[in-house]
Amino acid sequence: MIKIAPSILSADFLKLEEEIRSIETSGADLVHLDIMDGHFVPNITFGPMIVKQIRPLVKLPFDAHLMIENPTLFIQKFADAGCEMITVHAETEQHLHRTLQFIKRLGLKAGISVNPHTAVDFLPYVGDLCDLFLVMSVNPGFGGQEYIKSASEKIRKVAEIREKYGFNYEISVDGGVNAKTLPEVIKAGADIAVMGSYFFGKPLEERAELVRNAKNL
Repeated sequence: MIKIAPSILSADFLKLEEEIRSIETSGADLVHLDIMDGHFVPNITFGPMIVKQIRPLVKLPFDAHLMIENPTLFIQKFADAGCEMITVHAETEQHLHRTLQFIKRLGLKAGISVNPHTAVDFLPYVGDLCDLFLVMSVNPGFGGQEYIKSASEKIRKVAEIREKYGFNYEISVDGGVNAKTLPEVIKAGADIAVMGSYFFGKPLEERAELVRNAKNL
């Protein structure tokens, strides 16, 4: 059964508490935090202070998706803010193995993300330290983009590597996931679907139905 991870990037920040509480009441599985610095991606979102303030609102795990340069400088800050998982981009790391070890030493789950153009040939060398592999199915930076179809083949490749080497990471996909693309994402082998505008674009009373329908595919 697919897990659902709403991304608060698409939430209405004028009523952020209500929006975040709806993630838990909808039956979704975790909270996806898109952290952007305006350098690695052309957008700026929020940092550890906001994460710390919203952490008490729900009991669901927080995954901080660090779309930032020099992520190792901020891993401890997001850990202290209450995140249970830290996901870093392979493109930002010269020493990815060391960074994953650092995250694990903090008692957190470690995630790796790759942009649409990035191959996954490195994964056999760090897969044993990876709890989540996040396939970007849009170019990161903004919500509401269309799913890049080549992401499906990448999801299948990541699943094949997991099977071949006996790794235990979950496969997540982020970008353009909606009613039309979700069946393809599931068929390709994803375990977690990140949803932004598709989730928060629905009225509050319809979000639980959306999650139920997604999990019944």
